[in-house]
Amino acid sequence: MILTSNRSFAEWGEIFGDPVVATALLDWLLHHAVVFQIEGSSYRLREHAARTCSGKSQLQLTTNPPTLRHRGRPPKKNGGAHQNGG
Repeated sequence: MILTSNRSFAEWGEIFGDPVVATALLDWLLHHAVVFQIEGSSYRLREHAARTCSGKSQLQLTTNPPTLRHRGRPPKKNGGAHQNGG
């Protein structure tokens, strides 16, 4: 399952209207999850700005891709691979 959000985990209590419910949901979701936090400008926002600006230099658009930061459990020592006997 892939779940995406443009909100931080701290904001989920406000979104669901109850921080206890949000904490329980996040606990359940993140138990075995691998979280990738993508930082940088949004491709959708850049495309929208390019369409609305019509080539005007009002907005500075970057072409740098967002950086990926791995969060979650660290990988297992053997890399999770099965070892062949023999």
